[in-house]
Amino acid sequence: MKSYERAKGKIDQLLNGEGLRAKATRGGAWLGSASLAEQVSRFARNMFLARLLAPSAFGAMAIVLSSSSLIASFTDVGVLPAIVQNPRGGDRAYLNAAWWLGMTRAVFIYVLIFAASPWISRFYGNPQLAGLLRVALLSTLLDGLISPRAKLAHKEMKFGRWALISNGGAICGVVLTIVLSLILRDVWALAIGYCSENAFRCIFSYIVYPGLPSFAWDKRASRDLLMFSRGMVGLSFLNLIFARADIFVLGKLYSPAVLGIYALAVNLIQTPANFVINTLSQTLLPALSHVQADAARANRILMEVTSWVMLLGLPIVVMMWLCGPSLLTVTYGPRYATAAVALGFAAAVTFLNTLNSMVTNLFFAAGRPALHRRAVFVSAVTMLLVVYPACKHLGIAGGQLAALIAITGSYLLQVLRARDITGLPILRYCKPLVPASLVSAGILAIGMSAHLLGLGMKPFASISVAVAACIIGCSLGFPFLTRRKHMKIGITPTTLL
Repeated sequence: MKSYERAKGKIDQLLNGEGLRAKATRGGAWLGSASLAEQVSRFARNMFLARLLAPSAFGAMAIVLSSSSLIASFTDVGVLPAIVQNPRGGDRAYLNAAWWLGMTRAVFIYVLIFAASPWISRFYGNPQLAGLLRVALLSTLLDGLISPRAKLAHKEMKFGRWALISNGGAICGVVLTIVLSLILRDVWALAIGYCSENAFRCIFSYIVYPGLPSFAWDKRASRDLLMFSRGMVGLSFLNLIFARADIFVLGKLYSPAVLGIYALAVNLIQTPANFVINTLSQTLLPALSHVQADAARANRILMEVTSWVMLLGLPIVVMMWLCGPSLLTVTYGPRYATAAVALGFAAAVTFLNTLNSMVTNLFFAAGRPALHRRAVFVSAVTMLLVVYPACKHLGIAGGQLAALIAITGSYLLQVLRARDITGLPILRYCKPLVPASLVSAGILAIGMSAHLLGLGMKPFASISVAVAACIIGCSLGFPFLTRRKHMKIGITPTTLL
């Protein structure tokens, strides 16, 4: 009875309390639920459209999104993290300055996209790309038009409101994409649907956070924004090289159909990974910002979250290697199974990228985004050096192998930098890799045994065995993490936040 009362009290504290842990828990629950709904809808859409549209449609759309990201990356000023990190971020004058800065950027980006679209179309030998770019990237303008007060949801950790705006708008766009695909049955459905997501977000933002921007200009707020932005200059462009160089190279070396198969296969793991990264980042950044003056406390938060990601993430990587062909066959159809090796490398990339993103939040919360930029520079340069020969000689799998090499160097550099900045204890930070590796080895042994028994040729049986082994293995590793948090680091549920 006493245990029940204690558990009930802790749950009640998390659900109704006003402490940082309670806010982060409630926020994570809102973001997790809404993001999960969005990602499930995207997954269902991709499964449906992979059988309705030709792979070349997804290949053309991959080039559209990558080309637009290239142009947008030159002008990213980090408005959202600046608002969250700055103590004055919730002031009306600060929000107003941030809106005008973001809107000016959006207009500039779209003008560049409009002008560059014919050149991009000629470069890839696809005359359809020019129109697709100009339509799909209207989403950039719509993103800039979102209510200036909407970013308060992050600052004040009211993530339920942000979930309605961001995830609700995305789900509405996904539904519209499916409807348009049934009518148009070509790539234009994807382009219009992509644009509609930000249209819905813009509408929802003014419903949840009404209020138009004013023409007043606060010099101090503008100066604070620009000072933070100096550390962000070039960061998005470098990130883009790492994230999209494979699309640019593969789009030039291979047909749109091959690129489409690759893009959908990699998306199978990147979609849930982006869900995890976004959810963690949107809760970790404000939480770490609240304790930015306490390095030891920030390290404890980082290490606990990292422990769980390591234990859950590494076994999933092994699972993707074991049943990749089966997953692609069941999800998209037999022709997509040719991208199984690329999917395996992509799983490893997303695992390291998730760990890397949490260290990045530590730097952003401290108001030092330039530290992250140095690591991204390493990954971008590595990607540029490796991606073309890898894709040329290894085919589509080379794109993700190059990304794996690049993210490994970036992640190691960030961890070492965190040790210098906050005194992060490297050995304690890495210790969860021991149980994660043991669990993964067990999953690998079970999977290999299943293949020897012939289950690897049966897609549903292969997936079932891999998933069951992953669940059992991760469950066995949980006691280690609980013991580690209480005995080695001194973290308890009440002292973490």
